[in-house]
Amino acid sequence: MSLTIYEALRQSHEIQRDLYSKLIITKWSSEEINQLLTSLKIELAAHAASEERHFLAPLLMLDAGLNISRHAIAEHHELDEFIEELEKIDYNSSAWLPKAKELTEMIELHLHNEEHGFFQQSGKLLTEKEKIDFAKEYLAEYDRLKEKFTEEEAA
Repeated sequence: MSLTIYEALRQSHEIQRDLYSKLIITKWSSEEINQLLTSLKIELAAHAASEERHFLAPLLMLDAGLNISRHAIAEHHELDEFIEELEKIDYNSSAWLPKAKELTEMIELHLHNEEHGFFQQSGKLLTEKEKIDFAKEYLAEYDRLKEKFTEEEAA
């Protein structure tokens, strides 16, 4: 059986959970924190862009999918901005850990909203074929973007 878009998205969600839970452990060096934050930033960016292009955009075309898709896109944008703010704070600053914890809470809330609301709502709007087709398109784009963003960060 082929993967559905929901299963594909959950795979990335688990990677995000792993990265953000490690990010707030206080024993890391500045270099390790930088690597974790960069990995999380790349994961979130590849996930969001792929999800928006190959799942949310088609849902935006449906009247019943308009508001739920817009909300998800808005949350992606908020996370992008928050990461930019966090990157400006020195890891040794007393402000960094509380801000990092706030980011983890934002991500977890977004993932929870998707998995326990959005997925159910959107699932009623899509055929099984669409769920599988969107997964294939999402995964191809996700892999491509993850590689591209990793190369850009290394440059």
